[in-house]
Amino acid sequence: MASLGQVIFWSVISIIIILAGAIALIIGFGISAFSIPEMDVDYNASSESFRCEAPRWFPQPTVVWTSQVDQRANFSEVSNTSFELNSENVTMKVVSVLYNVTVNNTYSCMIENSIAKATGDIKVTDSEIKRRSHLELLDSKASRCVSSFFAISWVLLPLSSCLMLK
Repeated sequence: MASLGQVIFWSVISIIIILAGAIALIIGFGISAFSIPEMDVDYNASSESFRCEAPRWFPQPTVVWTSQVDQRANFSEVSNTSFELNSENVTMKVVSVLYNVTVNNTYSCMIENSIAKATGDIKVTDSEIKRRSHLELLDSKASRCVSSFFAISWVLLPLSSCLMLK
């Protein structure tokens, strides 16, 4: 039978392990945010434009537009990007609009920070609108750290209860 001192000791150790895992989770994911962009067409009387909108990013990303037809083109002068703080005042909504687009050309909106890169592609033809988006994690160190902490806590927690019984 375990003494009261052993029970208290292993209970404290278990709590520390759980807290370490929680802290790793906050550090690994709490200080970053990223989302896949939604691509859409804005129609007005004079021309069409493409809108790239992603609801949550932190830290602030960069936004770059590219074209399949003219890969060397600089679209910074014909695009407008804004970053709006969300209601929780931590993450930001990214909205970028590309003006004077050409029909039958695929345009890509790339949103990137030190954690992730998200790309949205859009192509408008006479008969359809094609959209595709994907997300790539650039820094997986944080997720490996969180996984390691949780693996250690799941191994040590049952071990601590076994030791309390002895």
